[in-house]
Order: sequence, then structure tokens, then C-alpha cells
Amino acid sequence: MILNIKNLRKQFPSCLAVADLSFKISTNEITGFVGPNGAGKTTTMRILATIEQCTSGWIDLDGTSLLDYPELAKKHIGYVPDALPSNDDMTVHEYLDFFARAFGLKNPVRNKTLIELEEFTNLINIKNKYINTLSKGMKQRVSIARALISDPDFILMDEPAAGLDPRARVELRELLKVLCEQGKGIFISSHILTELSEICTSTVIIERGRLLKSGKIDDVVNEITLQNNNNKRVVQIKTLAPDETLIKKVIMEPMVSNFSATSNYYQFEYEGTDVQASELLANLLKDGHKIISFGFKQQNLESVFMNITKGEVQ
Repeated sequence: MILNIKNLRKQFPSCLAVADLSFKISTNEITGFVGPNGAGKTTTMRILATIEQCTSGWIDLDGTSLLDYPELAKKHIGYVPDALPSNDDMTVHEYLDFFARAFGLKNPVRNKTLIELEEFTNLINIKNKYINTLSKGMKQRVSIARALISDPDFILMDEPAAGLDPRARVELRELLKVLCEQGKGIFISSHILTELSEICTSTVIIERGRLLKSGKIDDVVNEITLQNNNNKRVVQIKTLAPDETLIKKVIMEPMVSNFSATSNYYQFEYEGTDVQASELLANLLKDGHKIISFGFKQQNLESVFMNITKGEVQ
């Protein structure tokens, strides 16, 4: 399934929070929603979850308008807000049971659904604990379980890793991978870009409510890298020991520029193709240079974000 957003716009009295956003989210993918604070990420998610109304624009699910049929969003879209549940008068099971009833689930389906969700999100052993006594990681699992009650095709997650300890973040990451493998589309915002790079296949980058880039992460990274380096890529070499002869040979290569060396580490910009780079490596090895590693410097989502955003807020 595809969630298609076209020219989405949200005007508040004091500012334009979302400015003509257009992008797509697919099932079987984890899409990272990236932008500075105040970029309009939460507003966009709230609109997609039909909690907030847009000023104009179009949202459709496989061709059917969610603006005309908002009840489809309740069935196909689960929302995990940035605010964690903190009820002091409800246990985990009571909390989830309340939302299951709100979705119209009746016994025995409701009990079966809750048991399965509590087991899947590792809440089964704490289901009788009051929510306000839980850790942030466990509260986040409760939020995810609540979002999964309707078995949605898409899950929107607003900063789910905020405030979690390292173990809880790893567990959350693994849980998202399992959900994606089950065929769900995950749309997740986070400021921890290194973690998004590890789990996301696609990204949507916005600033001041406007789209900067969207698409497969590898495609976006390669495009920005080539734009910034004028079709040059950075090669990094590590040798067994400092090698003056290698330095002289590499510097003489016609497609090499901006060479730098630190002990047995070398870095330079290279205009050649992958084939030409492999030939350069082959020639260096043939000449007897003891090379431990040779490869292009890998850019990631974090470096792309820093390159194309200006840190501007609404």
C-alpha cells in the first residue's frame, strides 16, 4: 500500500507550519522523517493521523482520499505521539482494553488481540502494573501496543526514541524491524540520525514546513554527495605503515586532488569511476604496497541533513 501526500499545507494564525509538502510512504519500508525543531514534523504527522485538519492538500491511501473518508485512517494508520502515557489510575491491560473497546473490538476477539499485543510488545509480565510506575521504555511499548490495536498498515511515530536509555533504543529498533518485516510501513521522526540510518530505507527531509529531499536513502545520499563534490568522491586508504612511495604515486594520478596524509591514513578526492578506482587499487597492490583498507568515504543521513538544512525554524 502507498500513502500519498500531495501539496499538504497547514496555516496557523501565527505561522505556516506545513508548506505544500508532497511525498509518499510505502508499506514494507521504514521511512525516516527528518527536520530541525519547528520544521513541521509533528503537525504533519497529526494531519496524517487525522487528529489535525490541513488547510489544503491531498492525502490518499491507494487512491482513496483520507480527507473524504477519515474513518479509513482509524483502520489503516496507527499513531505513536511524542507524549508518553502517564495514567496513574489504569494498569497497562486496562489502558489497552479501553482503546480496544473504543475501536469496537468485542470478546473473544478483544481478549485475544490484547494477549497477542502484550506478548508481542513484551508487556505480558507487567500488564497489571500501573502505567505511571513504568520506565520510559516500557511506556513507549504501551504506546506502540495501543497503535497496533487496529492492526494498521502504517505506523506514524513521533520521536519514539527520545529519552530512552541505550538498551531501550536497541529494543525499539529491533521491534520496528519486525513490524516492517510483517509488511507495515513505519514513518518515524527522530533527532538521532545515526540510528535512523541503520533502520530506514527511505527518508523525507523538511525544513520550515517545506520539502528538501525525499526518496531512498542511498539515492538521496549519492545525489547530495555528487552535488557537493562536483562529481568527485572521497577515497580513504589505510596502509600497514606510513608509505611515502604510495603517496607519490597517488598524487601523480590525474583524477586525484586534495590529497592529505596522517601517518598511515590517506584521503583524497577522486573523479574516476568504480572501475578506475579498482584499477588504481590493483596497481598499488601489484607494486607491493601493504594496503589494509581502500574505499570511498561513506556519507550518511546525518551528513546529508547537515549539508542541505540551514537550521531555520518557523
